[in-house]
Amino acid sequence: MHCQSAVFDLDGTLVDSLVDLADAANAMLASYGFRTHDIDAYRYFVGNGSCKLIERILPEERSRDAAFVDEAMARYKDRYAERLLHRTKPYDGIPEMLEELRRRNIPMAICTNKHQSAADAIVEALFPKNMFQEVIGDRRGLPRKPDPQKVLHIARRMGVSPASTAYFGDTAVDMDTAHNAGALAVGVLWGFRPQQELTAHGAQILLSHPHELFQKLTFCAQDIV
Repeated sequence: MHCQSAVFDLDGTLVDSLVDLADAANAMLASYGFRTHDIDAYRYFVGNGSCKLIERILPEERSRDAAFVDEAMARYKDRYAERLLHRTKPYDGIPEMLEELRRRNIPMAICTNKHQSAADAIVEALFPKNMFQEVIGDRRGLPRKPDPQKVLHIARRMGVSPASTAYFGDTAVDMDTAHNAGALAVGVLWGFRPQQELTAHGAQILLSHPHELFQKLTFCAQDIV
């Protein structure tokens, strides 16, 4: 298969952020005296944006109170801003894979449901400047994945067709996003969710390590229009 651009999910795809996410969310819960959750449970709590994360981890009766969810989310964001780089780092092989794509003049972007300020801070700290043409997190005017609008917006900005774009992710939401956008669905097996989930949601390529990318896909740059 041939692709001309690459769009990546962030958490569980480019960076291993699970511990910092869980620590921040548990700190928020503990501040209210609520029960906290095991780190592994957060593999399934995250993926649909910060608001959905908070709804999933709060006690059920509080999760139905929209005003309280907003308050808890603001407290979570404050806790996360304090620790988002404590343990978070790129997965092994990711920096080398990105550098090779850049060497080939392949335009790259990030499309995540993570709140925008946290996504920007992580990308700025962990990746070279200008590695990505765009980083789109949870922002007003663009609905969250699996709605395809973010990926379609990125493709337009990069001057490529969705059909020539490989979208990389580690969850069902990511695979659904790729299909909804008409992009190639590339599932990564080093992230938060199991292979069965990715396969069930139509992963067209599966990677067990970033170095497999260039064995399974061909990337060729085009003149950006």
